[in-house]
Amino acid sequence: MIPPLDPVVARIIPLLPLRDAATMTPQSAREALRALAAARAAVPPPPVMSAEDIKVKGAAGFLNARAYRNSSEKSPTVVFFHGGGWVAGDLDTHDRQARWLAIETGAVVVSVDYRRPPEVRFPGAFEDAFAATRDVIARIAEFGGDERRVGVAGDSAGGNLAATTAIACRDADIKLAAQLLVYPVTDVAGNFADAKENARFPSRSENAEGYFLTRATMEWFCGHYLADKTHGTDWRVSPLRAKNLTGLAPAIVATAWFDPLRDEGKAYADALAAAGVPTSYYDGLGLIHGYFGLGEASETARHEAQRARAGFKALLDKGT
Repeated sequence: MIPPLDPVVARIIPLLPLRDAATMTPQSAREALRALAAARAAVPPPPVMSAEDIKVKGAAGFLNARAYRNSSEKSPTVVFFHGGGWVAGDLDTHDRQARWLAIETGAVVVSVDYRRPPEVRFPGAFEDAFAATRDVIARIAEFGGDERRVGVAGDSAGGNLAATTAIACRDADIKLAAQLLVYPVTDVAGNFADAKENARFPSRSENAEGYFLTRATMEWFCGHYLADKTHGTDWRVSPLRAKNLTGLAPAIVATAWFDPLRDEGKAYADALAAAGVPTSYYDGLGLIHGYFGLGEASETARHEAQRARAGFKALLDKGT
C-alpha cells in the first residue's frame, strides 16, 4: 500500500511559491525562491567548517560559485547544481542543501551558479555545468584533492544538469565516481504540453497539480529554457533520450511520489541499470518535489534525503 502524503508536507504546500504558471515571470520566480530562503533566516544554517564564495570557469566566462568544506583532510569533491527550473534558484536558495551535502558526505561541495534562461537559453546551462565540472577537476588540489573521488549532484533542473554533465564527462573520458540525481528532469520532448509524450509518464497526470510543482509550471520552465521545441529530443536536455548510457558514473536517483517528474526519474534509473550502470533508486514515498529542502520540518523528508546522501557518500568513498 502506498503511504499517503506526509501530513507535515501537506501543511507546507500552501506556503510554497512557483505554483501559478499563468502569472509567473522569470523575475517573480527568482524573487519568490529567494524570499522563501530568506524566510528561514531565523533558523541557523547547518554549520560547516567554511563556506567561501569563489569563481569557476563556465562556457563563456567565469561563474559565481561557493565552496563548502567540513574537513581539512583530503576528501571527495562534489560539483552541485541548484534547482529552480533552470530559470530561478541560486547559491543562496540552495545554501542549506549544499551544506547538508558537505556535512553528510564529507566532501568539498562546489555549488555552481550557471547562466539561466531566458537571458541565456539551452544549451547555456548545460555548457556551463560541464565547463565548471572540468574546471573543478583541473583545480582539484584547491578542493578535495582526490581526482578519483569526484561526483556531480543536483536537484530538479540541477539534477538534469548533473545527469547530462555525467554523460558529457564519459564522452570526454573524464572519470566520475558518482552522480546524485534528485527528482531530475530527464525527458522534456514535447515541453510537458504534448499529450502523447505526457502519456508515457502517468505521474504527469496523477500529480499534475496540488503537490507544489505542477505540470503547467514545468511547461513554463521548458518554454523559457528551450528556444526551439525540437531541442527537447537532444540528450543535453533529455538524458533519457541519450543513445548510449553505458559507462556512466554509478548513480543515486531519488524521486518524490507526489511529483509530476516521478516517472521520468524512475525511467532514467531503470535505463541506467539496464545499461549496466550501478544504480540505487529511492522513490520518496509520501513526499513532494523539493523535499530535500524540507528536512528541517518533515522527519519523512529528512530521513529520505539522508538515505540518498548516504548512498552517494558510499559511492564517493569507493572512488573510480
